[in-house]
Amino acid sequence: MRIFRGCICVAAFFTMFAIGCSKKEPKINVVAMGAVGDQKTLNTVVFQEAIDSCSNRGGGVVFVPKGVYVIGTILLKDNVTLELSENATLLGSEHFEDYINIDPFTDATGQVRGNCLVGARDVQNISIIGKGTIDGNGGKFTPESYKKRKVKLKGQKNANRPFLIRIVRSSNVKLQNIRIQQSGAWAVHLYQSKDVFLEDLNIYNHCNKNNDGIDLDSSHDIFINNCKINTEDDAICIKATSSLPTYNVKVRNCWLKSDWGAIKFGTESMGDFYKIDIQDCFIRDTKGGGIKLLSVDGSNMHDVVINNITMENVDMPIFIRLGERLRTYRNAEKRIVGSIKNVKISNVKATTMGLDEARVSPPSGVFITGTPNYKIEQISLENIEITLPGGSDGIAGQIKENVKMYPEYTFFNVLPAYGIFARHIENLDLKNVVFLLESKDARKEMIFQDVARKTIK
Repeated sequence: MRIFRGCICVAAFFTMFAIGCSKKEPKINVVAMGAVGDQKTLNTVVFQEAIDSCSNRGGGVVFVPKGVYVIGTILLKDNVTLELSENATLLGSEHFEDYINIDPFTDATGQVRGNCLVGARDVQNISIIGKGTIDGNGGKFTPESYKKRKVKLKGQKNANRPFLIRIVRSSNVKLQNIRIQQSGAWAVHLYQSKDVFLEDLNIYNHCNKNNDGIDLDSSHDIFINNCKINTEDDAICIKATSSLPTYNVKVRNCWLKSDWGAIKFGTESMGDFYKIDIQDCFIRDTKGGGIKLLSVDGSNMHDVVINNITMENVDMPIFIRLGERLRTYRNAEKRIVGSIKNVKISNVKATTMGLDEARVSPPSGVFITGTPNYKIEQISLENIEITLPGGSDGIAGQIKENVKMYPEYTFFNVLPAYGIFARHIENLDLKNVVFLLESKDARKEMIFQDVARKTIK
């Protein structure tokens, strides 16, 4: 099943869940099973027994009424819906020993990952719905909190801060209406999963490092709609920590704010990225890039459409990078350098941050770069309008190649063009690309280096 190939498939997706949680199947109230929502009692065992019982009977609903329920790791099972009432909160335990690592891996920063609060592994037909809250209590996993609570860390525990929701090798997944907040690390991580529907999520994640919103990792057939995401790190991140691709992804009508990046492909980019369609999104107050497309670990990125994006107060609205870092994950063999082609970004209206806010000041609007040995194959920008503060005296240093470095535009410092700086590209098509200045900028509007063919209309 493909959940976004036409209205019929989306309707079929909802029908599947309606059947999976019909009135004939059990609805188990966790309080009836012995759970206590007093913000003190550890309820992990009771919640897991309710989930297991529901699944063993063929599926149904595990219902969480009003209250604050402290839990460690709970694992969803086949055909189970976890329903949170409007005044219900699942609160993550502050103790490491209450968490389970359901699929260990080491991320791009060298940190061991895998622990989570709500997890699923090798299951199907699962959902989390309702108007309640899942709170990761991530502030308890900071060095300041450890010191205050006199917590003694052992081994990799400091690195393995728990994710909030983690779905591994599972299918037919739905998250809808819930509030997700304050994870120890990423808020929602989908790994090697498929047929996923995420809608009306409210994600707030600002209490720890690497506080991403939604991470799509080597997964496919995903529909994200009408989500509000406010994060310390990447808001929506498309990545691949395995050689399997991330593909067939649609994102619609999302509101995004980030202290680092709003829409990002990479940096973990072993597997390919393709057939990705992102439209009708609003981005604001984002310090680390609005749209960031990064292939640096061997990913072949193609057939990407990003359309109708509005940005306000965003540092570096568009950044595209093909690099040669070639980092591996999960003991995989090293891949060859990847490619970027058939990428179209259109109908973007953006204003950048001011001189005092931008991480690179004065800022630029668009930065696209391959490497001297590996050129980006094809990029199309159409109907782009970016307003910038200006303010440069025209002096900019040599822009280094940084072919194997972590792919971040801040490492290149001030660019020699205020509008677009593009280099190492085979084909670049620009149509109605406009840059507006609020004050004088002595830099050139556009600079192209080692661009084999460009069209400007």
